[in-house]
Amino acid sequence: MSGVRVVRQSKFRHVYGQAAKRENCYEGIRITKSSNDSNFVAINPKFMAVITEAAGGGAFLVLPLEKFGKIEKDYPLVLGHKGPVLDLAWCNFNDNIIASCSEDTTIKIWQIPPRGLGRLPLEDPVVDLTAHDKRVTQVAWHPSANNVLLSVGGDLKILIWNVGMGEVLFELSNHPDLIYYASFNYDGSRIVTVSKDKKIRTMDSRTGKIFKEGKCHEGAKPQRAIYLKDGAIFTTGFSKMSERQYALRTEEEIDNPIILEELDSSNGVLFPFYDPDTNLMYLSAKGDASIRYYEITDEYPYIHYINVNTSTESIRGLGFMPKRGVNVTTNEIDRFFKITTNGFCQVTHFVVPRKSENFQDDLYPDTASDVPALSAEEWAAGKNHDPILMSMKDIAASSEKQQEFKATKKANVLNKMPLKAGPGSPVSQTDSAELKSLMKDFKDIQDNFKNFKPEDLLKEIYFLKETMKSCEKRLTNLENKCK
Repeated sequence: MSGVRVVRQSKFRHVYGQAAKRENCYEGIRITKSSNDSNFVAINPKFMAVITEAAGGGAFLVLPLEKFGKIEKDYPLVLGHKGPVLDLAWCNFNDNIIASCSEDTTIKIWQIPPRGLGRLPLEDPVVDLTAHDKRVTQVAWHPSANNVLLSVGGDLKILIWNVGMGEVLFELSNHPDLIYYASFNYDGSRIVTVSKDKKIRTMDSRTGKIFKEGKCHEGAKPQRAIYLKDGAIFTTGFSKMSERQYALRTEEEIDNPIILEELDSSNGVLFPFYDPDTNLMYLSAKGDASIRYYEITDEYPYIHYINVNTSTESIRGLGFMPKRGVNVTTNEIDRFFKITTNGFCQVTHFVVPRKSENFQDDLYPDTASDVPALSAEEWAAGKNHDPILMSMKDIAASSEKQQEFKATKKANVLNKMPLKAGPGSPVSQTDSAELKSLMKDFKDIQDNFKNFKPEDLLKEIYFLKETMKSCEKRLTNLENKCK
């Protein structure tokens, strides 16, 4: 019958963004005023990290997700960089580990206490990574190999690190101009980059061998490129007339997009946020007041517009929750944390409307877990592996198992614990006594704080810091003996 419009069938066609109530959001966040093209916000199922303003160097805020409401002005920060922090990335396999990079040319790896920072700032990273000659603009963790981190520097280098050993595994120095962005593919064997020379390149993530190189978007402003799960490449950029664009490409014909669409004439660099489980793509930018979202399929026009979620305030920073952190009981498939220019963080849940309260298997295929498929050494030796998947239906039980896993010898080296004394243990009786002494010191610290007077607070803080330094040295000596 002519004139009949056929509606595209998709279970995500009616996805909508649902703003959380104000009491379940955050206020008073002093987000950075930096002009760097970064999201400024990093999210995982336990914490929100936000690059913030700080006098005398770089800093960022780490909040437990359950700490809703107004943030105190003196809330402790993660300090240590000598220049502004430019990017943050939570580790895929340990929700307490975060990487930061800075104008000061360094990358630092931090271990956040399980319940957040408490009352004192965090100033000592667990690992310092120094090899870039200019500012470091981006950090990204490998999708399936433990302790492998990518960094992008203003020195035109991409470095691949084994952060557990604090060393560079591979240096990729084949870009003639400033690198705007780099992204791993699904198994981490390849990287796609876009740079100031308006070129897009795909390369081997170990050797830097370029597989394909071609023209990307023609505009002079920064671009982004990410791999999709099936190996296709999604890019955002600008036309010659400074109109914002997005495109879908294959690696084989990288400079000849399958589809190229113009969006609008706004100035903000479009950030693509991709959900590999549903093939949904979200687009937004600093300065925008909305998030557009699409579904990517094999059918023309391949990128299908779904809807737009609009805010009343323009976005200053934007964080995207990993799938492990969504609420399956409400049919939530994705979640955003939108920080506005006035410091308010609006939490927005993207939900598929369903009447049934049962688990919706078709909405939640198995997703990437927090268990690495490879060690850094295995990956460096040439092995590739897709991320290990977990069932969303059993996500709560699985989280408990992963906490247990992280306490074993196979745990992330950044989260290792000292060995316990016992039969057959390399810890001697002397070392065991040392451990008991160490525990007594911590008990003394606790007792001192129970009865402190307000005027003695500064003395107690100084005492605590000095005692902690002493304990840390003794603990390091014990760990060295246990190796």
